[in-house]
Amino acid sequence: MNGLLFKKVDYSVGGLLENIDSGEIGLPDIQRPFVWNTTRVRDLFDSMYRGYPIGTLLFWENGSPGEHRTIGTGTKRRVPRLLVVDGQQRLTALYAVMKGVRIVDKNFDHKRLRIAFNPLEEKFEVTNTSIERDPTWIADISILWQEGFRLYDFIFNFMKRLEERRGLNEEERQRIPQAIQKLVNLVNYPMTALEISASATEEQVSEIFVRINSRGRTLNQADFILTLMSVFWDEGRKELEEFCRQTKYPPTDNRPSPYNPYFNPQPDQLLRVDVVLAFRRARLEYVYSILRGKDLQTGEFSPERRDEQFDRLEKAQKEVLNLQNWHDFLKVIKRAGYIHPNLITSEMALVYTYSLWLIGKQDFGLDQHTLRDLMARWFFMSSLTSRYSSSAETRMEQDLTLIRGCSSSEEFVRTLEQEISAVLTNDYWNVTLPNELATASARNPGQYAFFAALCLLDAPVLYSSMKVRDLLDPTSQPHRSALERHHLFPRKYLEKLGIKDNHDINQVANFALVEWHDNVEIGDRPPSDYAPEYERRFPPDKLTEMYWYHALPEGWYNMDYWTFLEERRRRMAEIIRKGFESLK
Repeated sequence: MNGLLFKKVDYSVGGLLENIDSGEIGLPDIQRPFVWNTTRVRDLFDSMYRGYPIGTLLFWENGSPGEHRTIGTGTKRRVPRLLVVDGQQRLTALYAVMKGVRIVDKNFDHKRLRIAFNPLEEKFEVTNTSIERDPTWIADISILWQEGFRLYDFIFNFMKRLEERRGLNEEERQRIPQAIQKLVNLVNYPMTALEISASATEEQVSEIFVRINSRGRTLNQADFILTLMSVFWDEGRKELEEFCRQTKYPPTDNRPSPYNPYFNPQPDQLLRVDVVLAFRRARLEYVYSILRGKDLQTGEFSPERRDEQFDRLEKAQKEVLNLQNWHDFLKVIKRAGYIHPNLITSEMALVYTYSLWLIGKQDFGLDQHTLRDLMARWFFMSSLTSRYSSSAETRMEQDLTLIRGCSSSEEFVRTLEQEISAVLTNDYWNVTLPNELATASARNPGQYAFFAALCLLDAPVLYSSMKVRDLLDPTSQPHRSALERHHLFPRKYLEKLGIKDNHDINQVANFALVEWHDNVEIGDRPPSDYAPEYERRFPPDKLTEMYWYHALPEGWYNMDYWTFLEERRRRMAEIIRKGFESLK
């Protein structure tokens, strides 16, 4: 048929593994995080043993000319002709078990996939201590496909041990060799792959994947680029993944590390920073083609063009993963008042603020203090307005367009400041923001901006001498959170007034930060009961100041609930503005 974007190719499992070893098929390094649990690997071998189908693989011709050079490690001898689009977990499971190599699990722990087989019951299990002691089991089937394995010697020794332990009848003596032989023969198990033509676009490949994949998972451009990195710059992908892993765990040897309590990125998120810095693009749509060495005008592929683009990506990634850059940027987040990770509602705001921070440092040479304050304002604005929460790539493309014509540090600063002012207008502060606070959303950006503002203004906790900033310190991890969100008008009190809808009870303006023991003591008491009691802790001037910080009018506890909410929203917007303006 004309117009087909694919061809069907039949393989054996053994043939697939040989092609992976030689590099014909680009299965990413076996050290890539493996997300299947071990029971799925057991079930995969069980299905194959029973003659069930295990699904079709999906490959994509990479479009590069036939090059022959060493890539990665091991015995791979060439640039892969085929990239794995669908089937990576199945192939990794088969490769890891049949080759007896370690994988890295989703927690970045190195381990073997050890699957056991009982020839008498023809049953597979995940290996455990009990199985290892039971002579009726082959505790690790990987041995059956290792170089130098002698099948008949293995069967003889297996049956001898079993005979000594429990004895065998004639039927069992026949069944055991047959079952083991059948298991060994899984190397000849037939599999089918659909090989998509190199002429197919990324969008077409993604659409094909979605249409044939019953799990409904979608591919994105980052998936394609990370796969390309596995093929042409595997060290770069490993660096990304290792850096992301290290952000989650404190170093055990006191060596410099990207670990931090604020942002634990995924590789695809830092890849976006790479791409912005290297190519000044936020949309990954064309970056994949560029990295393949494709001329967007002629459609032709060039290894030289591809290598040039990967060189640019490599230089950018050195800056992105530079530990000094990373930790200097994290100071931006603290400077913006977002001192606890729970205050951060948009990781894309972090990703793109880091991108702009690097551009300001690398391209315009801004000093640390100027750059930090500028980007803290940008991050605060972006978080408060959900700038990158939808159509993030499009929004960032527009931001990159803004600075494209900047030729000096002064222009860069002025351009971003003008955009901030264009977004955070008087109408925004006085009308839009109070209206956006009229919600019961648990993760309202305005509410967390209010908490960030309290940190910036060095405000005390409500009815406490402690500071909000001190009790939000993410390095302190008590059994119970030092601060808790407290219903100023408690739920049961409102229910007695006939206000029973969660949306009304959980309004953002009905919450305040209090110390946890105060929250417990207050319980369901009416505000007119507990508030005057707590007010007596403080002199009038301190109480007035505290109420201003927490956007509470004098005598708030005697107000009508709806009037209170409206007034507090207005005051919260004012405090958020004051906090933001303190960043100047």
